[in-house]
Parts: sequence; C-alpha cells; structure tokens
Amino acid sequence: MKFHVNRDVFSEAVSFVVKLLPQRNPQPILAGVLIEASDAGLSLAAFDYEASARTTIEATVDDPGTILVHGRLLSEIASRLPNAPIQIEVGDDDGIVLTCGSARFTLSSMPVQEYPAIPEVSGESGLVPAEDFATAIAQVAFAASRDDVTPVLTGVQLEVAGTGLSLVATDRYRVALRDVQWDGGGVATDDATTALVPARTLTEVGKTFAHSGDIQISFSGSGDREIIAFTSGNKTVTSLLIKGNFPPVRRLFPEQTDHYAVVNTAELAEAVRRVALVLDRSAPLRFTFTDEGVSMDASGTEQARATESVDATLAGEEVTLGLNPQYLLEALGAVKSEFARITFTSSDNANKLSPVLITPQTSGTPESFKYLLQPNLLLR
Repeated sequence: MKFHVNRDVFSEAVSFVVKLLPQRNPQPILAGVLIEASDAGLSLAAFDYEASARTTIEATVDDPGTILVHGRLLSEIASRLPNAPIQIEVGDDDGIVLTCGSARFTLSSMPVQEYPAIPEVSGESGLVPAEDFATAIAQVAFAASRDDVTPVLTGVQLEVAGTGLSLVATDRYRVALRDVQWDGGGVATDDATTALVPARTLTEVGKTFAHSGDIQISFSGSGDREIIAFTSGNKTVTSLLIKGNFPPVRRLFPEQTDHYAVVNTAELAEAVRRVALVLDRSAPLRFTFTDEGVSMDASGTEQARATESVDATLAGEEVTLGLNPQYLLEALGAVKSEFARITFTSSDNANKLSPVLITPQTSGTPESFKYLLQPNLLLR
C-alpha cells in the first residue's frame, strides 16, 4: 500500500477518529486506527466495541490496501509534522513508513485480520440542526451520573416523537431536559423512539459536529447490540446504547406554578462562586428569597463565613432553602439567557423537600430547557 495526502487534512482525520478511544484499552488491538486506501480515497476508522468513529478524505493512492496502526501515536506524529505532503507506504518488513518533508517515521503495523468489523447503521433516521443539537447536549449531559454503579444514569436519554427530539439526563439529585426540532423526512409519527446514549460519547459528538449544518441521527440493531449513529458530511460516530430502563423523570416537572423568583443569571452565578469559596465541598449554600432580593449565607469552616445578596423579583411567599452550589452553577451556565427563573415547586409529601425548577426567563415562547434541582437539608 502507498498513498499521498495533505498533512492538515490527514492530521484532522486521525485526531477525529481517536477521540472516542479510551486512554487505556484492555485489548491492544483496539488502540489501532484502521486505514483503507482505495480509488475512492482514504477511509480512517476506530472502534472499541462500544463506540466507533469513521471518516473519509481525499488522497492520491498509488497502491490500494489496508493497514492498522496505533491511533494515538499516529495522531501525535501527524499533528507535529512539517507543513508538507505526507507519504505513507508499507515497508519491506510490513512496517509502516511515514515520510513528510525531511521527517521519516517507521511504525509497527497491527494485524488487520484481528480487528473487529466497524458497525454499519441502516435503520430509521432524521435530521437535527447541528448547532442546536450541540447546545442541547452541553445543556443536558453534565447532569448525567459519573458513577458506573448505575449505568442507566450515566447516559442521556434521546426521545423522538413527532417533530421533536428531547434530551434528558439525571443523577437522582437533578434532572436536565432540552427539546430541539427533529426532521423525520416526512415519515414522523407520534410513536416515541428512545435511545440511551453514554453521556461521554454524546459530549464528543456535540463538540465534533457543532458547526456542521445538519446531523443525521440513525437508529439500528436489536437486542444487546442496539446502536445509534451520528453523521455529518464525511464523518460518522456510532455508539452502543445503554441497556436498561431510564427513570420516568418527566413526571417530576410541574405543569404550572406562580411561586418563583427572577434573577440576573450572571450576577447570581458570580455571587454563588464567591460565597461558596468558604464552604466545604459537599456543604449546601443557604439561599433566602425575599421581596428585596436573594441573599446567600455560607457558614464554612471556623476560619471563614461569607454572605452576599443580589437583586431579584419574587412572586409569592419568602423562601429559604439549601442548594448544592456547583449544581446550581452548572444550571445557570446552561440557561443561556440574561435572566433566569427559579420556580419553587410544591409536594404532597410534607416531609420531603420539593425541587426547584430553573428555566430561562423569556416571554411568549415555551421553554426548551428545564432543570430540576433537589434542595439539601439545612441543619440550622
């Protein structure tokens, strides 16, 4: 095999396919990048049985063929090569020789026949605007659990119904939900299609395809090998879905309530960051909402205490509650509007704290982003 390729194009392609590979893989063969050279150009792919990435680029192919080479090493080499065309060929000892300008690398090849087949997706599909989808992922994925003890909570639930796509994530202490437009190509039905996608994989999809126009999302497979694919332009990412029943968290969102406060998003976030400096990591921050504004009180260690207040408009009775400052900051960062509405929900259970609902403060349009946060018990 022998081909010539543009240095920047090749470097970007290798970087894309290795992003989803784990830093440490128990099977060395899965650390490889599969490169196929043909008359149609160059195809690069990586796969670890759970996620795959594949892209095609233009190249001048002298001798078609397939090679498998260590992905992260190749990515590091390609990113540091001089600004000149790259030539890659198979050497006499089956090693891989990479030449770029005066730079020359000889890399060991890996056995292609032992590499698993890259999954193909041919199920139902639809389109979402890439920028909206990337924003939605950023607004939701952080609320997924990072604890592998409960795998279903480490994913983001995608739900397609009619002309809408919802993204939902929870770690039991909070729930984030965002809706985006879905184009099913004229075959949209009211029957819901769901897919529980690992939050880590979905986050990389958002970063990769954020400026790609439209993203095609396809559902395929059955049983234990259900997969989802995200395609835009010459790039495709697939992911094995998480098996299990996602909790029915939608019912936790209140229909309507007139008990809420409106506050400047940036001002509240800055104040929370300052006051929380004196708190122990797991301690809640005390918030008191009154007609005069919202005040924060952090009783930290014996050496420090902090208080601060910001302007707010309150509708309803005064409220005092404790909130995890980091969880609140992540919600405020996801609101994406100048003002945020903090709604105080009610519960039939008098012994249970009711969650607060955080949404953008907009007029006349239904909220596409909602965030529920469970208050913490205050000890004083």
